Amino acid sequence: MTEPLFRKVDCIQLPVPSIEEGLDFYAATLGHELIWRTETQAALRLPDSDAELVIQTERTEPEVDLLVSSIDDAVRRIQSGGGSLMTEAFDIPVGRLAVATDPFGNPLVLIELSKGRFTIDSEKIVTGIAPLRGPEPGVDPGSA
Repeated sequence: MTEPLFRKVDCIQLPVPSIEEGLDFYAATLGHELIWRTETQAALRLPDSDAELVIQTERTEPEVDLLVSSIDDAVRRIQSGGGSLMTEAFDIPVGRLAVATDPFGNPLVLIELSKGRFTIDSEKIVTGIAPLRGPEPGVDPGSA
């Protein structure tokens, strides 16, 4: 049997007009705890999951980011099954990201957390990246 490609949902991203307006609704009104924030994004805790709800002002469409062990392997596997690459892999602060589609036209936002996790200050503002100390939870260290 083939090893599953998607390790877990990393985050659900939702567009908001401003981070403050998004925090007013998702944190203050709906009760989701702020995990980290930048000028254009803020991550909120989903209490029964380690996936994050990320509100953002950079794009107008919602997206689901799927964690994979290796972007290169994920793209090869998707293309070999009839999917297409929409956006070539590129570096992001915590790893790499690519966008593909399945054979049915559904977008697949693929993320590889190979560089680490955000570090934050007392106000939850992102201050840098801390390298991963071990394998990402749910990711086979031999497959990365």
